[in-house]
Amino acid sequence: MKILLLEDDVALRTHVERAMMAAGHVVDTSSTGPDALFLATSNAYDVLVLDRMVPGLDGLSIMKALRVAQDRTPVLLLTAMDGIEDRVEGLEAGADDYLVKPFAVTELIARINALMRRPPISETTTVLRVGDLEMHLIRRSVTRAGRKVELQAQEFKLLEYLVRHAGELVTRTMLLENVWSFHFDPQSNIIESHMSRLRAKVDRGFERELIQTVRGAGYRIDAG
Repeated sequence: MKILLLEDDVALRTHVERAMMAAGHVVDTSSTGPDALFLATSNAYDVLVLDRMVPGLDGLSIMKALRVAQDRTPVLLLTAMDGIEDRVEGLEAGADDYLVKPFAVTELIARINALMRRPPISETTTVLRVGDLEMHLIRRSVTRAGRKVELQAQEFKLLEYLVRHAGELVTRTMLLENVWSFHFDPQSNIIESHMSRLRAKVDRGFERELIQTVRGAGYRIDAG
């Protein structure tokens, strides 16, 4: 595997480079943002490991430039910024993983290997659509006909399962196992109550109802 490592700390860069090489990887290193951007745009890498806090052109800016250019090479950001907002910003900007300093090099290598096992981004679904309903799986947001639909976490999970099986009959057992992780029937109205709230949020005010009940069998979302 060929990796580009951007890190301005000499000792850390050398330590990480040696560990990556010991793990069997080919490593190009850079201590500055401009050099890293040049290498990233003139060579083919399997993974980019970029320090977010390099002075001048930092790792986050490099990654954004690559994403604008439709470069989908997996990026792991290294940073001393451990706030949730910082992580969200990095991931929303296109990073595939985020590791906070100080870190164990063995964890870094494990995360790099995990990135290589992921399917390409182009094969990963991040937005689901049925009719005029749209689910954004990263932002965890839902809209219908452009109108925002506010859902609780379990309602989002329930709707996602239905949309992923649009046009198919979804039984009560399937919902219990895949939405609630129940492998038994709790003999409660948990599904009915969640489905009622979900319908009210998704279908109320629209002429066409997306969520349908199949009497005695389960539910189906209208694939149109």
